[in-house]
Amino acid sequence: MPVRIQHEDFDISAEIAALRDARRDVGAVASFVGIVRDMNEGSSVAGMTLEHYPGMTERAIQAILDEAGTRWAIFDSLVIHRIGALQPQDQIVLVVVTGAHRGDAFAACEFIMDYLKTQAPFWKKERTPQGDRWVEARAADDAAAARWEKP
Repeated sequence: MPVRIQHEDFDISAEIAALRDARRDVGAVASFVGIVRDMNEGSSVAGMTLEHYPGMTERAIQAILDEAGTRWAIFDSLVIHRIGALQPQDQIVLVVVTGAHRGDAFAACEFIMDYLKTQAPFWKKERTPQGDRWVEARAADDAAAARWEKP
């Protein structure tokens, strides 16, 4: 269950193929790609800088992947998250999950992304015409993650 934090862009097809080709019994691949938007909170966005806490970030994401592996019958998962200066339309994050069946792969992929938004220590600063601003946590992201909480 690889976790990579990097400045460089990633090749979605190559990453999916590498994860899928590791096993012959893969019947489902679910993926999500996050992209920098040129608008947020009613303002245009010229770019974004992502920062993280090295070591802590990788451990937090690995814990998310481990939890997904205990909840669903999946074979493997991958998270690539970019840091540094990004422009609108740049890829930010890739989540890929493999499994025998689509239901578990879809659910695990959605869980991983919901928890990445709320549990992984990343900080985003947007460049807007009004100046730079830190992106605040969103109640909708917290609500999305909360639905996965065990009773």
